[in-house]
Amino acid sequence: MFRLSDIFILLAVAVSFAVSGFFWFNGYLEQGLFTAIWVPSILAFGIYFKLSSLAARGSAR
Repeated sequence: MFRLSDIFILLAVAVSFAVSGFFWFNGYLEQGLFTAIWVPSILAFGIYFKLSSLAARGSAR
């Protein structure tokens, strides 16, 4: 179900979210917001690569 690349993407999202929360709650608001916008960007790249690999597998049939 989950491939290794999916796990790495989700791990990167979790680390980014945790770092963002750490910055935010320790008073570094700008750094927290900056790292918070990484989360949707990483997810978007993950979705793009997932869809491109699925399309490549579908066209090979």
